[in-house]
Amino acid sequence: MVSTRIRNTAGKLGLPHLAEIIREYTRRADEGKMGYLDFLDLVLSEKLAVRDDFRFRLGRRLSKLPHHKTLDEYDFSFQPELDPRKVKDLATLSFVEGKANAALLGPPGVSKTHIAVALAAKACRAGYSIYFTSLDDMVRYLKATETAGRLTHKLGTYLRPGVLVVDEVGYQPLERAEANLVFQVISKRYEKGSIILTSNKTFSEWGQVFGDKVLATAILDRLLQHCEVISINGPSYRLKNRLQAIERENDVA
Repeated sequence: MVSTRIRNTAGKLGLPHLAEIIREYTRRADEGKMGYLDFLDLVLSEKLAVRDDFRFRLGRRLSKLPHHKTLDEYDFSFQPELDPRKVKDLATLSFVEGKANAALLGPPGVSKTHIAVALAAKACRAGYSIYFTSLDDMVRYLKATETAGRLTHKLGTYLRPGVLVVDEVGYQPLERAEANLVFQVISKRYEKGSIILTSNKTFSEWGQVFGDKVLATAILDRLLQHCEVISINGPSYRLKNRLQAIERENDVA
């Protein structure tokens, strides 16, 4: 039975869970004939693991990531033209450490967002703050706050995170005023934080996306100066899954 004194002390130290498992720790220490320092290391390691897991779960919730994906779940064999080593290099997070960017380009359905989310989740696990948004959502919120006179405050949503994920660049063309809002985010984050973006358009088409070739060039200039670019030009992964589901339904029928 754990004493009340141990429970109270553990609670004051921010280790309430420790009182519940101290008997298991002492059992393992006895079986392993641990010294005092080894036992202390065991307890501190548990505290660190619990803290890191809490921080990760909180960071994931605040990040607005749409789902939890890992690179282990990505079927690289379905995209033979995609070199897995390039993605794994990004997964080292060296680009995040260097406040650089990553761009994932390709047609709809090739799981660009899957890779972006997996990289963001890994960065979150490593202790970086994350925020996920589609380009359309970001522009809509910035326009609304600009109209309300609170643009500077809302910009902070996209400037504070260590990693900003901007999904679906190019699905809807922007007006010049909207593109200027995007430019403000890109330019203010330049060399201060990382951006992971996905786009179904090549960079040569961004003039059409942003409604102004000069403004698009200014955005690309800041985005690409420190940027890893990965193009995925294979078949649709979503279509593959849908076709497989239809085949299974036909087999059952």
